Amino acid sequence: MSATLARPATAPNSASVLMMLLHLRTFIALFAVIIFFSFAAPNFLSTANLVIMSKHVALNAFLAIGMTFVIITGGIDLSVGSIVGLSGMVAGGLILNGLDLGIGYTVYFNVIEIIAITLLLGVAIGAINGLLITRLNVAPFIATLGVLYVARGLALLSSGGRTFPNLVGNPELGTTGFPILGSGTLLGMPISIWLLIVVGFCAAYLAQRTPLGRQIYAVGGNERAAALSGVRVNRVKMFVYMFSGFCAAIVGLIISSELVAAHPATGETFELNAIAAAVLGGTSMSGGRGRIGGTIVGAFVIGILSDGLVMMGVSSFWQIVIKGLVIIAAVVVDQFQRRMQQRIALQQQAAMGG
Repeated sequence: MSATLARPATAPNSASVLMMLLHLRTFIALFAVIIFFSFAAPNFLSTANLVIMSKHVALNAFLAIGMTFVIITGGIDLSVGSIVGLSGMVAGGLILNGLDLGIGYTVYFNVIEIIAITLLLGVAIGAINGLLITRLNVAPFIATLGVLYVARGLALLSSGGRTFPNLVGNPELGTTGFPILGSGTLLGMPISIWLLIVVGFCAAYLAQRTPLGRQIYAVGGNERAAALSGVRVNRVKMFVYMFSGFCAAIVGLIISSELVAAHPATGETFELNAIAAAVLGGTSMSGGRGRIGGTIVGAFVIGILSDGLVMMGVSSFWQIVIKGLVIIAAVVVDQFQRRMQQRIALQQQAAMGG
């Protein structure tokens, strides 16, 4: 009798330990890549390299935060990389050439106005994604894939495929100061990191502390039940795609500012990094589950992995392969975690029934 009672006591313990490891998998992965590259890559932990890595992580994190909200609702946004490229080109074009009104007048905006216009462009493209999905019932994958091509094509058309160079601006036109966004520092820390802290904090607060955040999770958990309970599903979806476009526009501005140049191909395959960071951070591709904090840690893993592979001299082609494998592994682990949770819930129900 005592042997029979001992078995159920051990099973929950082992299951709970396994669940704890699954919940901590992002931190375990982060610790593992830091330890590995500390030995495998020379000067990996040098101050200069840490600063560069922090900037790269910020770019991944911005996109991944927006992607997290989209995936929580059960969607996907493949257009973020193209929005990055188009945003940089729009900002570069406004700095160099201004806005030609077509009646013999050209309007030049100051840097604050250019940043605002570019951010509004990202929001507008996100709204187009949202309208295609909510009003025309186009599948998120197809809608955002189409917008990916349109945005990339517009970026190429804006300059004929050429780069907008030397975006330092003209003092006489009031267009100077743009490079500060990407290369400036505040209290010894890059401005892009400060921006990430602000956006990350606001996103986490929205997700955990506001009615809109609860509605986002409700839509991803069970869209029909959310609609029946009074949630305006279409408005929630519109918001997440607009926010994702906003985050992508921030990245486009930071990259073009840091390089002091804008190229239409900027942002290619960035959507892979965003999806990988979100999924690695615990966001479920099935929707309904995910945390901004986990996503930011996932962005650290992807950023450190990318930079570490570059420092080791690994081919960029192999880097793409490795990122794809990371996405697959993260989804497999996520599905395993869901099955474990369901199994534990069923065992608890059976124990209570018994």
